[in-house]
Amino acid sequence: MTRVFIIGAKRSAVVPRGGAFAEYALHDIAAPVIIECLKAAGIAPIQVDELIAGNALGAGGNPARHVALAAGLPEHVAGLTLDRQCCGGLDALNLADALVRSGQANVVIAGGVESYSRAPIRHETFADGRPPRPYLQARFTPWPDRDPAMHDAAATLARRLGISRADQDAWAISSHQKALAAQSRMSQEITPINGQNVDPFARTLTGAITARAKPLSGSITAANTSVAADAAAFCLVVSEDIAKTYDGPKAEIVAGCTLGDTPDMPGLAPIKAIKRALRHAQVTAEQLAVSEIMEAYAVQAMACVQGAGLDEARVNIGGGSLARGHPIGASGAINAVRLFHELTKTGGHGLAAIAAAGGLGTSMILRA
Repeated sequence: MTRVFIIGAKRSAVVPRGGAFAEYALHDIAAPVIIECLKAAGIAPIQVDELIAGNALGAGGNPARHVALAAGLPEHVAGLTLDRQCCGGLDALNLADALVRSGQANVVIAGGVESYSRAPIRHETFADGRPPRPYLQARFTPWPDRDPAMHDAAATLARRLGISRADQDAWAISSHQKALAAQSRMSQEITPINGQNVDPFARTLTGAITARAKPLSGSITAANTSVAADAAAFCLVVSEDIAKTYDGPKAEIVAGCTLGDTPDMPGLAPIKAIKRALRHAQVTAEQLAVSEIMEAYAVQAMACVQGAGLDEARVNIGGGSLARGHPIGASGAINAVRLFHELTKTGGHGLAAIAAAGGLGTSMILRA
């Protein structure tokens, strides 16, 4: 089987719901990112075999096909939409890796796109004639008593691990500080759309501000939780033969996996996936040059760092989603884009990982 590489990685800015992307359809956010990604790598649209996009809120219609057509890809690119909630964007890259590694494709565009601003209104219908009932969060298990609201699950995790609100707030403050400090170097990975060429949510967060934040559940507050957001992120996943012709920055996909874990404790799910990927890559946590760990909640990231034995100083060195926002189906791909750009500067091995509702965890190891 061929070795597999990423030779390009771009994303939009991550814009909180109701912001600069509020009027944009999914393909309006995604297409410019893909066009720039192809142009930067010198890959012609006709070379693309498939496009895979994580998306959780689009409510059908195969958004990946819309994106492929809007980006000017040839009609043979069918487009595959993947809904594994927060894991979807990183799962798209793992699936692209499998297609290329098995010889079924040479060039795959993989990532994710999400719009909270344009999310459809969802209703549950009933056969007995009752009026449809609206809902905001889908069910993630068949058992109501093992399908907690995400805020409640995060609060339970914090209590179980003894992680205080002050600890979570300190993590959030650091995330914003790192994001602000990294804005200039992140400009190379962001495709400007509607005037947005930086992540607008990052701010100078202080202990006084976090202390005033609205409690959501237990120690979980609006300050240590990611905000809903709109964004797109995509990578060019290619075969070794294609990568050999490219002189720019590249990173090899060494390992990756998705695993399920306890449904009612989703914040811990990435730990097993991280450990399996490290084992397959024959790399230890101590050898990682940089890691991008999802910050849907500060406590979730802290639990993964602790459980997987990661060096906190090398985690989310450009800030995380607490300082950007959480566009569900795109978030894993954003982590991969961030990892690619950090790792091609440092060299060595790097990790991207993310959790999803229902007790899912996805990981990927890159080497530059």
